[in-house]
Amino acid sequence: MNEPIPVSRSVDQGTAKLMPDVDRERAWLLTVDGAPQSYVDLDEPAHLEFEYARRLGHVLDTLAEPERALDVLHLGGGALTLPRYVAATRPGSRQDVVEADRALLDLVVEHLPLPAGAGIALHAADARDWLAAAPDDSADVLVADVFGGSRVPAHLTSLAYAREAERVLRADGVYLANLADAAPFAFLRSQLATFAAVFAELALIAEPAVLRGRRFGNAVLVAAHRPVGIAALTRLTAADAFPARVEHGSALRAFTGDARPVRDEDAVPSPEPPDGAFGIG
Repeated sequence: MNEPIPVSRSVDQGTAKLMPDVDRERAWLLTVDGAPQSYVDLDEPAHLEFEYARRLGHVLDTLAEPERALDVLHLGGGALTLPRYVAATRPGSRQDVVEADRALLDLVVEHLPLPAGAGIALHAADARDWLAAAPDDSADVLVADVFGGSRVPAHLTSLAYAREAERVLRADGVYLANLADAAPFAFLRSQLATFAAVFAELALIAEPAVLRGRRFGNAVLVAAHRPVGIAALTRLTAADAFPARVEHGSALRAFTGDARPVRDEDAVPSPEPPDGAFGIG
C-alpha cells in the first residue's frame, strides 16, 4: 500500500498544501501559505482536531436535540471540516458552503472528496455577496469561518453584515463566528458590540489564557435571539481536551466595555497574528 504524499498547489490566496497525518491513516492537514486552515479525517468526520473547531462543534451539538437535521450556511470552506461534522452528527442536514477561493475548493474536492449524499452544496463566491442574495429565514445556523490569509476580512465585521446574517437566520437561528485577537482586544470587543446591537443573546468561548490577555488566539462568538444553552456549553467546553471558558451576560458586557458597533466605512480586518501564533511543526 502506497503511503499518502503531500499535495501542494497554487490557489487564489497563496500556496495550499495538504499534508497526511502520520498518526491517522486518512487524515489530512490543510495549510495556506504555512498557516493551518483545516484538519480532516476522512474515516472519522466527527473528529475535530483544532481547538476552535471543537468549540464550534460543541455549540452545534447543543443547538438542538441529537441527530436533528439542520439547515446550515457556512461562510468559509477550508477543507470542509465542519460541514462533514454536521453531515455525520446530524444526518439529513442541508448545508451550503460559500468559499471565495475556487481553486482551493477544487483542490479539496479532488483530494478529500465528500461522501455521497452528504447534502453539502458548494459555492465559489464572496461570502458577503452570497449572503446578501440569500433568502430570508433560510438557515438554522450560520457559521462564519472566513480568513483572508490569517485575518478576518473587514467586510465581514460590520453592523450591516450582522444585519444580513440575522435576516438569513430563522427566528430561533444561531450565528457562530471564529474570530482571533489579543489584548487589548479592540477587534474582539468591537465585534461583540456589533453583534449585541443586532442579537439579544451573546456568548464568547475561548481559552482562559487568551481571555486574560496572555496570548493571541481564537475566540468563538455565539449570537442568537434565544438562550443558547450556556450550562450545557460550559460543561462541554470545560471537559474538553482543550478546556475553554464560556463568557456571557454581565461578564461579557463588562468585557465589551465602551466598544461601539462597526460601520462599513470604519471596518478593519482582524489583527495580523504574531509570528508563530498558528504555526505548525
